[in-house]
Amino acid sequence: MARDLALNSLGFAKPASETRVLVAMSGGVDSSVVAAELAGQGYDVIGVTLQLYDHGAALAKKGACCAGRDIHDARRVAEELGFPHYVLDYENTFREAVIDEFADAYLAGATPVPCIRCNERVKFRDLLETARELEADCMATGHYIQRRMGPQGAELHMAADPARDQSYFLFSTTAKQLDYLRFPLGHLRSKSETRALAAKHGLSVADKPDSQDICFVPNGNYAAVIEKLRPGAADPGEIVDMDGNVLGRHRGVIHYTIGQRRGLGIGGLADPLYVVRLDPESRRVVVGPKEALRARRVPVREINWLGDAPFDSRDEWTLSVRIRSTRPPSEAVVRPTGPTSAEVELLNAEEGVSPGQACVFYESGGSRVFGGGWIWRAD
Repeated sequence: MARDLALNSLGFAKPASETRVLVAMSGGVDSSVVAAELAGQGYDVIGVTLQLYDHGAALAKKGACCAGRDIHDARRVAEELGFPHYVLDYENTFREAVIDEFADAYLAGATPVPCIRCNERVKFRDLLETARELEADCMATGHYIQRRMGPQGAELHMAADPARDQSYFLFSTTAKQLDYLRFPLGHLRSKSETRALAAKHGLSVADKPDSQDICFVPNGNYAAVIEKLRPGAADPGEIVDMDGNVLGRHRGVIHYTIGQRRGLGIGGLADPLYVVRLDPESRRVVVGPKEALRARRVPVREINWLGDAPFDSRDEWTLSVRIRSTRPPSEAVVRPTGPTSAEVELLNAEEGVSPGQACVFYESGGSRVFGGGWIWRAD
């Protein structure tokens, strides 16, 4: 009779040496520490880095993931620790699944979040399938989020460090994917702990700065990228108030986002005005007072639900929701209008609700992530 083996740190009833784990390595300190910790525990580690765009053009650019310098850094860490490392060319996939939608969303007057689509459509779909083909037992990433086992299976929870929590960007992780994924850094209380682990392992990236920009948007200049992808996208138009009165001219709808106050070029007014709506068809930027930004009802679709009971098994759910990555969750009532759509009623109206942003669901007063969806209209 075989003896029962205790679960290893990744949740498998076998020795670490017999457990293969694919580590998604961006070249930064977080994923490098994950690889180092797992290799140090004796796991059969395989490192994989995705080449997502022309790294030749990005070679000298610091602070963006998956560029040439980062591929070099990931490979170097693997060499230092003695495990195999592969670079996969995902440029075409990344452009079709992420960059093209990013450009088209801006042209439609939305404010997209490409990092979510990258996790959803590239890292947690295509790369995860690669991990299975390599016969890995699981895939580990350097994301700051926690995976916990509950009565119904794996659950998604916010990171222990609220300042590093990445749950907003991972809401579309499905239950099937969550069963296969591991997030070894989610329990850490601060980034300094991560860097201390990097130093302990002698990693060359221990002091490497965090990336700040969207990887394919140098210096945060969205408009320049969109103009390059979609020539003619920056056609000028009118800035109008909420009654349609023309107040000025703008240099292209793609240069503006909901809630923007600076850079409108409208002077001589007693009260400040904010962008409250973008109308790409008429090439109009609609501005109004700050109170016009306040929204209480938020229509959401493409919902990924991570609750134990079916989403539309109730008339309503009392949850906390986050409508921007930079804001804390706030109380709301979520009313399903179908299996993957809902109307979210915010108990306290919020400013700057924008189509294209995510609305992420959380356990009210707790850490569990119940999924979320995409805001498609601002009421």
